[in-house]
Formats: sequence, C-alpha cells, structure tokens
Amino acid sequence: MSTDGEAVPMAEQYPEFHLRLPNGGPVARGRQTDEMGTNGSRKFFVGLGQPVRKDVAASFAARATSAFTKRELLISDGVIKPSDTWPGCLETTEDVVFNSPSEAASVLTGSSLNGWAAWKTEDGRPLGDYMPGASWGPNRAWLVRGSNVTGLDLVRRMWLPKERVTLAAPRLRQGVEQGVSKEQVRTFVEEDYESTATYSQKQQLTEEVHAFLSRMKEGDTICTISDGRLYVGQITGEVQQIESEDRRSNLRRPVSWQDASHPYDELPQELKQKLSSQHDVVELTSVQAVIDGLGLTDEELADEAEAIERDPSVELPAITVRRDLELPEPTDALASELLVHDRDWLGEVRDLLWDDKQLVLYGPPGTGKTYLALKLAEFLGGGPEQVKLVQFHPSYAYEDFIEGIRPKEDPQTREVAFRLTAGPLRDLADLANKEGNRHIPHFLIIDEINRANLAKVFGELYFLLEYRDMGVQLPYSGDDFALPPNLFVIGTMNTADRSIALVDAAMRRRFAFVELSPRTEPTSGLLRRWLTSQERDSEPADLLDALNSRIEEPDFRIGPSYLMKKGVYRDGGLERTWRTKILPLLEEHHYGEGVDIEKRYGLAALRRSLPEPTA
Repeated sequence: MSTDGEAVPMAEQYPEFHLRLPNGGPVARGRQTDEMGTNGSRKFFVGLGQPVRKDVAASFAARATSAFTKRELLISDGVIKPSDTWPGCLETTEDVVFNSPSEAASVLTGSSLNGWAAWKTEDGRPLGDYMPGASWGPNRAWLVRGSNVTGLDLVRRMWLPKERVTLAAPRLRQGVEQGVSKEQVRTFVEEDYESTATYSQKQQLTEEVHAFLSRMKEGDTICTISDGRLYVGQITGEVQQIESEDRRSNLRRPVSWQDASHPYDELPQELKQKLSSQHDVVELTSVQAVIDGLGLTDEELADEAEAIERDPSVELPAITVRRDLELPEPTDALASELLVHDRDWLGEVRDLLWDDKQLVLYGPPGTGKTYLALKLAEFLGGGPEQVKLVQFHPSYAYEDFIEGIRPKEDPQTREVAFRLTAGPLRDLADLANKEGNRHIPHFLIIDEINRANLAKVFGELYFLLEYRDMGVQLPYSGDDFALPPNLFVIGTMNTADRSIALVDAAMRRRFAFVELSPRTEPTSGLLRRWLTSQERDSEPADLLDALNSRIEEPDFRIGPSYLMKKGVYRDGGLERTWRTKILPLLEEHHYGEGVDIEKRYGLAALRRSLPEPTA
C-alpha cells in the first residue's frame, strides 16, 4: 500500500533490491513499481519496518531539495520515527511509495544519491540494469541544449518547471522504441529527413537521437545551459515520444533538476571545454567527477560518500579532479645539473610556461636547446613518462601531427588499408586529459619547430593554443577536441636554419620566445662552467669566445655543445672537431664571399690571438 492507502502495482520482472545505510548500517529493502509519476518517472516502493539513517549529509537540503522535503514531511507525519529494531536509526512505520528510486535512496540515507546505482539485487546488480531498454554499465553524463530550440528557451519555459529534458526531432516517425540500434535510427533519419536536411545534419541527428533514445538511461546526469548558468539534474525515467503542438519537444525524458545552478564563467576549465561543443547532445562522462563536485566542498563530498558502499582507501574522483596543477620551482640542484649560471633564469622560464603554456627556445646551432628543453620538461613534469618529442621537417603535415588517414597494415590479414590514425599531439592530449592525470604536467617538445610549414601543420591548433578553455571539431574524426590545461609545448628553433624573423605573427602571439645565444647567459659561460666541472683546461672556452667575436651575425655564432663531448678531448680531438664540424658551418655561411675560412677562423689563427698565459 502507498501512504495514501491506494494499491501499488508491483512489477513482477523486478527482483527485490537492497540498500545498505552509511557506515556499515543495516540494509533496507524495496521494489520497483509500474506506476508512473506525474513527470514519467517509475515510482519505488519501500515497505514498513525498513531502516532509515538518523542523520543527514550537510549538503542534502541543497543538493536534493525535494527528497529532503519529503523526508521532513514523513518524519513530521510519523511515517518515519526512531527505531526499536536498529538502535541509532529511524525506521518506516508504514509502506511508502517514492517518486523515483533516487528519492527513496536519498530519503533513507539522508544524502543525495543515485538510486539506479545504489539499489542492488542480492548478487550485486544495480537497479539501472533492469530498466526497459537500458544498456548495462555505469551511468554517464550528458549535455542537452535547450536554450535556443527554434528560437525559444525551453529550459526555463518547460524543462525546469515540468521536470523534463526534450529533443526536437520534429519529423521523426512515431513509434521509435527506446533501445533502438544506431543503424535503425540512421535508416529512419535518412527516410524521414530525406529532403529537409543535409548529409551532415542527418549524420548529427542520427547521433543525437540514438544517444537520447538508447544510450541515456535512468540515473544518468543531465546538464544544460540557460542565461549563462549551468543546470544539473538526473534522468528519472524512460523516453516518451509525443507529437508536441510546436514540434519542439517530441522526444522527452523525465528529469529531477537540482535547485542550485552554477555561473558558467566560474566553471572549471575542463568542463567549459566540453560545454563549448556546438552539438545539441554531447557526452560529458569524461568530466562527470567535475560535475559531481560542483558547489560542494571536499568535506561535503566526503560526507556524501559515506552513503555509498565503497573502498574507503580510494580517494573520491570528485576530490581527485580538484588537485591543483602545479609546476615545481627549479632548484639549485637542477641549475647545477644544467650548468645554468643562475637559478632565477630557470625560474623565469618556468613562469613563462605557467603563464603562456607554450614557449620557443631559439638560437644558433650547438646552444643546447633540445637538451635543455628535455631536461626542464622532465623536471617540471615529474619524469620522462610525461614528455614526448617530435621533430618537424619540410614534409611534416597536419595529418602527421594531429590526426589523419594513414596507411596501416592489418596484423592478421597483412593487408594495407587507410585508417584514421592519431598523431603525437592527439595522443599526448588524450593521455594528459585522462581522469587522475589532469593535475600532472605533460610536455610536448617540438624540435626544429621552424622547419615545417607551421600554418599547415598546426591547423586549428593555432586557435586552441590561444583559447585553452574552448574546443573545436576535428575535420577527420569529427571528434570534439581541446588542449587540456596540463599540456605544455616547448619548441626549439635553429636561427641559422631559418631566421626567427620569418615566424608569422600568429606564432609570435601564442608562444613566449627565449633566446639561447653564445653572446648571453646561460649559454655564453656554459662551456667554461662545463670545463671546470670536468677539471679540464679552459683553452677550448677561450678559443670559442675568440671565434664568436669574429662572427658578425649573431644567428651564425657557434654554440658550446660542439666542444662538450668526450671525443673532443682525445688526442687530436679538438683539431678534428674544428676541421669537420665548425669550419664547414662557417664555409657555408660565407659561401661566395671569398673569405679565407682557415685564415680567419682556424685554430692556429685563433690561438695566436689569445693573450699569453700569465705565470
């Protein structure tokens, strides 16, 4: 019986479901019913004599207002009162029918709870698996847009007051059932929209209708945006297909909306990236932990979690995603390892990365740009696992860098076919964006960044580098893609290969530029510091300084790394390195000018120019 004395039709296809109260409390029992509530939710039955938690979570009233109000009413009416059976608990004194499994679970546990996951059979299967047309597996999160449906804002006009979410699909035939396959939906859309939608519109509508009909299920989280605010709710029932008068809300699902909404501008960046998608239905499961924590403190989240049977040693995902992204401050030990003259210089590079997310180390050959980029990235990221290096070259393309259709061999048939393949940027972005990774810095090192056609290689990445809180749709896969805030880019640029002046304004605006030049620190004194650390004579540093003083163009001065190798200090090694590596660079630089390279830059000439050593 229900609380008003009317019989409740029990659904024979549903077993009895169990719910354990917080902190190892007693187990309550209930059953799903076939009776529909006013907004299309299936009601849930809890019999008399079932245990109820005495206390409530601090966030209960704000997060589940209707369930909180229902609980208070049941207590005031004596339907829930202190229990003689379970000391320290309350219990039901008569049968109670709730509007949904979530309302029942929330009232009994005193906390906002997903009833489709919380109510379980004796062997541990959740209620959600038993709902008509529902797919098995964990619940998901979704964005459904309703603020501009044929010129109207359905969120405030219909969704919030009538507790529902809708999808237009005005020409879709009647009788399409929940749980229909995507191929069936595609066939219906192709036939029903044959002359009224373009190919891409029909593709997108197929995805949206299939998600709404078959992928969403009871207990899923629903988000929508209206007037610059995010509203969050929970799906509480099955799909209804109705011929609405205005043809704007033909497909409907009942939703229990939270009373509180959240200003869009104050949302976490990773959530805003997902919400920036222009589709009407977007899956948000990858940021569900972020959504779950909106408006709650860590203490309130931990308080709510007491109502859920879980491993107490595992940190809550909604708390994990709040860990702040940090770049560690460079240490004296790092400065000593890299032979940098001043730790503050490394600190400035770190600050540039933190502020701009991407920078370029530029300078002549041999100035240690790649080595410094790798070592700095490994230190800031916590290890080599978070660092990926790619090298640009003239034939490097967008398809190599982000994603494209590439030939791949089937490992079983050995046949070669063209398949969609992710590039290194997409791979690293996906790794950085995984749950549990978003507070860990990841670094992409682009060596010789100026040797490729940057506008061609970067494509829409130019936009994403500047607008990190937004996403774009990739042309090959059609996926929504954004650069995670914990992905940093360090490029290296050889100014002797192509002048930095040739870098376009778009590149300059998006990257900070840090010079590594033999005329300035930390490069100018690097070789001398290295020789001291190796307990070697300082003559190679004196010779390099003398050489660079004779080179007028800064972009063609010689970096110290040519003389920081063991082979240079074997018998005849310095002369051999000078003859085979340094002089050929200068010959190319002065090609056609008639300069006597040996007379001007040779070791003998440079040694004669050095001052006599003092006794």
